Amino acid sequence: MSAAIIAKLHDRFDAQAAQGMDAVFQFHFSDAGDHHLVVRNGTLDIREGEHDEPSVSLSMHSATLKKVMSGELNGMSAFMSGKLRATGNVMLATQLTRLFPGD
Repeated sequence: MSAAIIAKLHDRFDAQAAQGMDAVFQFHFSDAGDHHLVVRNGTLDIREGEHDEPSVSLSMHSATLKKVMSGELNGMSAFMSGKLRATGNVMLATQLTRLFPGD
């Protein structure tokens, strides 16, 4: 994941929406390695690598994440078309747009 994407995630993070949440979003990027987001009671920590016990794991190309986060591509459409694969608490993935609202 590029430093620019990480910075943008930090900038867009809605701490209010994350109050009371304790979740780990694992990302497996086909072109950029593994990263995980730890969202804990209004805070965000982004780390490289794999987490031992992610709440949900998402596999995709980094361009797919950019499109979903920008609103250019609907997350459910990406999932249904096979551009995004999810395991674990899949419903948690639907919270990403609430945690990282558009501009």
